[in-house]
Amino acid sequence: MIARRFARLATGTRLLVLLSLALLPLGCLAIYAAIQNSRSVDLERRALLRIAADGAARRLAAEITVDVTALRAAVNLLESGADELAVCARTRSVFGTALLDSDNFLLVTRGGRPICGALALAADEPVRARPAGAVRIADQSVELNARSATGAFIGIARYGLTDLRRTVTPQERLWPLRVVLASGDERLALISEFALPVVERLERVTVRVPRTGLDLMFAVERAPFTATQMITMLTPVMMWVAALAVAWLVIHRFVLDPLARLHATISGYQPGRILPSPARMTVPAREIADLGDTFSAISQTVAAHEAQLALGLTRQTRLTREVHHRVKNNLQVVSSLINLHARAARAEEAIAAYATIGRRVDALAVVHRNHFAELEDNRGLNLHGLIGELTSNLRTTAITGTGNEPLPTIRIDVPSLNVAQDTAIPLAFLLTELIELAMTIDPAASIGITIAPIDTPGRARLTLVSPALADGELIAQLLAERYGRVLEGLSRQLRTPLDRDGDTGRFAVDFALLQPVAVPVAAPLMG
Repeated sequence: MIARRFARLATGTRLLVLLSLALLPLGCLAIYAAIQNSRSVDLERRALLRIAADGAARRLAAEITVDVTALRAAVNLLESGADELAVCARTRSVFGTALLDSDNFLLVTRGGRPICGALALAADEPVRARPAGAVRIADQSVELNARSATGAFIGIARYGLTDLRRTVTPQERLWPLRVVLASGDERLALISEFALPVVERLERVTVRVPRTGLDLMFAVERAPFTATQMITMLTPVMMWVAALAVAWLVIHRFVLDPLARLHATISGYQPGRILPSPARMTVPAREIADLGDTFSAISQTVAAHEAQLALGLTRQTRLTREVHHRVKNNLQVVSSLINLHARAARAEEAIAAYATIGRRVDALAVVHRNHFAELEDNRGLNLHGLIGELTSNLRTTAITGTGNEPLPTIRIDVPSLNVAQDTAIPLAFLLTELIELAMTIDPAASIGITIAPIDTPGRARLTLVSPALADGELIAQLLAERYGRVLEGLSRQLRTPLDRDGDTGRFAVDFALLQPVAVPVAAPLMG
């Protein structure tokens, strides 16, 4: 099973596997020896680092213990009623001989009245909220807190970075150090004598500072590999490279050059073009020659299929254009027939009915014409051009009688938004119904049409406002008898309820966009 899988590998892969297996024992021995040598050096370095960390932890614990004891004694003496000046002098003398400066502390009452000490606290630091007997890291320093038995007096002291570095720095500097003091999630870098490498090779030692709750972390860089170790580890690699070079010279003529020529030929292949068969005299490897013949045969098959697909696409495009052309002509014939019958009518009700039907047919024709114009790009219908043409036609059909009646003023503000045909048709009919309703109530009424994206992604809102659509007896009668059911049906096609404000004469409806538009840009059209 393994031999069968190995036989399926490429020649170059098999060559690499065989050479790697042959040199693997020698390489493992050399690498193991170098790693063991480096590990011995690292263990020695870790031991010395442990000694330095333990010593620093003991020194820091001793200093903190002395100062915490002094703070506790001071607040307890103040609690017992001792003289404040005497207590301050005693505390100052203790801190003067310790790690801290003689005035780098503060004795204060629970109410915040300072007794002695030069330690400055921030204005927003609550004194009474400090934990009793706690050692914590704050503001690039280590803070000590002590509280009397009743909590009436509080002692605070702080170690600065300089004092802490002086305490934890080993007397004998072996290597560049990184020393970090930690308390929970808080970290305070004390010594940083080298930058952290991209590939981290560090020796770390973490010790607990006794009786403080602090952790002291020492880190040094691991011992680097020496030149002898590097040569020992690289010897198998150099032997492997030499063997590859010999094998390369052997297989270059028979495999690599013919494959490179075949790859160049296939890389430049374009669908529909026929690849030439490789010349037999220039390809020593018979398998590669057979592969080239196979690609040539495949290219011939693909070229024949491409020609058939191109012919079918041309026929389909012609058929689609013919269908759209016939639908557009049929709509024009229907519109012309309606106009002829309207001219022959004598009753005003018949003329109005023919005009109403003609407006609906014109609206459908406008949608279809715009849909056909955008069909090849598959970008949907652009509402800016669609509504502009639709309102122009509706304004033209408002001229009746002698033609002396005032024309309605239609102002639109529509950005370049695209919608599908299933959305454009209900929108066009909805606008037609609302504009006709407004012109029926007041032929000279002004009409405003606005479309803008809303907060919901991929949706926009159509708003039509006209004083003629404000609440009144006539609009109520027309909505009840004729327009109301039509408007409700169109809004259901848009899957959104139609919003009406009778006080301002506003109708609004939301609809889906074909694609989101980041910034709508369109100049308003005035009629």
